[in-house]
Amino acid sequence: MTVEVWWAEVGAARDEFLADLDQVELERFAAYKRIVDNRRFLLGVTIVRRVLAARFSLPAASIRLDRTCPECGKPHGKVRADGVELSVTHSGELVGVAFADRPVGLDVEKVDPELDVDAVARVAFAADDVRALSRRTGIDKVRAFTEQWTRMEAALKATGEGLRGVRQRAPDGIQVVQLDVGEDHRAALAVVSAEPPVVHVRDASGLLSSGSDPHP
Repeated sequence: MTVEVWWAEVGAARDEFLADLDQVELERFAAYKRIVDNRRFLLGVTIVRRVLAARFSLPAASIRLDRTCPECGKPHGKVRADGVELSVTHSGELVGVAFADRPVGLDVEKVDPELDVDAVARVAFAADDVRALSRRTGIDKVRAFTEQWTRMEAALKATGEGLRGVRQRAPDGIQVVQLDVGEDHRAALAVVSAEPPVVHVRDASGLLSSGSDPHP
């Protein structure tokens, strides 16, 4: 199976993208208190809309996206669209979106040297992973922790269930792949599949240019 992963930097967000958002998205955009958060949200929505617009030969504004929470019915759940599985993630300077035909989870995290990784790991990680992490020091430890965290979060997004200890291999039926996004971030992709995915990583810069075709 094939998965497309599109990446963009937060600075690529532009106010003109607001024209394609629906009322629910505009309200969410306006609700963010920090500029960087509404920029990230805007960029994620725009990538989703433009990739699907090209795929289905429709205007970006006409793509119907559903964020209905299955528990309360309010529009703050995971974004969904007919005919495709989606996962949106953002942290630091990066925004990413994964597209697949099976349940998929994408997670990116900025490496934070100030984070108390030992304290968080004791709560969130399996015992074997805590011991492995304790043998590392300095920024190497922080990067190892962040890598493990993205694997867990990606698996959680793909399955809707918490998973522990996803470090060297994925549980049966779930494939977890680490993605290279540079030294300052860590990212992972998880897919509900018996076979490893073929991952196509794409730069969204061209996609975000007005009138561009994301599949040249």
